[in-house]
Amino acid sequence: MATISALADAVDALVHDGAEIALEGLGASIPVAAAHAILRRRPRDITLVGTAPGPAGDQLVGAGCVTRLVFARLDPALHRIRDALVAGWPAPLEIEEHTQAGMAARYVAGASGLPFATVRDGYAGTDLAAVTNAATVRCPFTGEELTALPALRPDLAVVHAQRADRAGNVQLGGVPGLRKEAVLAARKALVTVEEVVDELEPEHGAVVLPAFAVTRIAVVPAGPERHPGADPCDDGVDLAWAAVSGDRNRFTTWLEGIRA
Repeated sequence: MATISALADAVDALVHDGAEIALEGLGASIPVAAAHAILRRRPRDITLVGTAPGPAGDQLVGAGCVTRLVFARLDPALHRIRDALVAGWPAPLEIEEHTQAGMAARYVAGASGLPFATVRDGYAGTDLAAVTNAATVRCPFTGEELTALPALRPDLAVVHAQRADRAGNVQLGGVPGLRKEAVLAARKALVTVEEVVDELEPEHGAVVLPAFAVTRIAVVPAGPERHPGADPCDDGVDLAWAAVSGDRNRFTTWLEGIRA
């Protein structure tokens, strides 16, 4: 059953060195406040999982918290990830790349208690199949050769949502991304919300995570507004982050302010 607590207390209870942590969310659903709380705790040797890591992932890599990154898409503004890959600053970074469909399938396999997922397209016949953690398996019913991917079962999933009720059920609004899949696959889950209400009102297109799937809930302010469907190269939030992350000294100054 989910426990509602302060964000710092939730991070202290759930984040530890060497953990595999999934950060999922797109646009206004990126768990920025949670990422900053993790930065303040300064964990080491994290494996960071995220379909599109975004600025939150870039910040954790730049702070030296992450030694391995599992992802499907990297935006151009993520200079700290690029610096870690190219120059090994602040530390070398190991990467494992998948397609977005592959990441979704891996989460679903983890949530289902299966050892691996299968996908038909996106790997076979591409360079990706040769450089990532993938294998082939033959379907026992049709004989078709499929790509097999190891299930994802993170130690912790961290996502942001609009609201939760006092029983611990969480309502995911906006672009769903793979937030639901990550929470259901993870051993534990931390969800930040903008408000706690007595009862969740039905909302078109929203997904409700049951309280039994959530470990901790923390209330945080709403994140910055983003233009719906904006290209990350043109989105004001990402442009502002690129101005900071593009220079090591500016990033270090920013990080000191976050950790203060």
